[in-house]
Amino acid sequence: MMWRAGRLFLAATTLVACGNTPPVPDWQMSAKGALERAQQAYLVGNSRVELAEFAKARAEVASTGRVDLLARLELSRCATRVASLVLEECAGYHMLVADAPAPERAYAAYLRGRGTPQEAALLPQQHRAVAGAPAGAAAPDLTGIADPLARLVAAAVLLQTGRADPSTLGVAVDTASAQGWRRPLLAWLGVQAHRAQQAGDTEQASRIRRRIDLVGELR
Repeated sequence: MMWRAGRLFLAATTLVACGNTPPVPDWQMSAKGALERAQQAYLVGNSRVELAEFAKARAEVASTGRVDLLARLELSRCATRVASLVLEECAGYHMLVADAPAPERAYAAYLRGRGTPQEAALLPQQHRAVAGAPAGAAAPDLTGIADPLARLVAAAVLLQTGRADPSTLGVAVDTASAQGWRRPLLAWLGVQAHRAQQAGDTEQASRIRRRIDLVGELR
């Protein structure tokens, strides 16, 4: 399986139609495009567009009757929320959990910060270092995770498990900022400001809050 956080399809189902390669079914192309638009809309703060595009993606995938792909789609949606520190039950996936395959179960547990080292091998490659570390281990360097959404998800998992250090927060803020993803940027700046305030660094906390106000003005 070759998920990036928020990517739906197996390598085997994203073949380019050429030569003797069978053409990609229309539902796959339509679902992939709708999912990507839904994710982008959510991350920039456009909930209305996200709802509409995700409904399209879900309808396309549901037409196959494949629980594994539908579970993966729902988890892809939840990944954008986890990246934005909306840490709640993945309701759409929960309805499918009874029939979800082991990799999807492992990814769902990982998103909630409940993954185990034993399940790490079932996860996409970019998440294994975070999931496979023993309890109490130092936070790994997330800059090696190429996909920005996967990087934010990994940072959120570290936060949920109490392993997110200042470097983790900095990487998350920089990642969201570089992508122009307003929703996670505001969430991670909020965490930074809170920690600065707790540490008694009122100057730093004030600087971060001014940045939060700047991002908020763009809504």
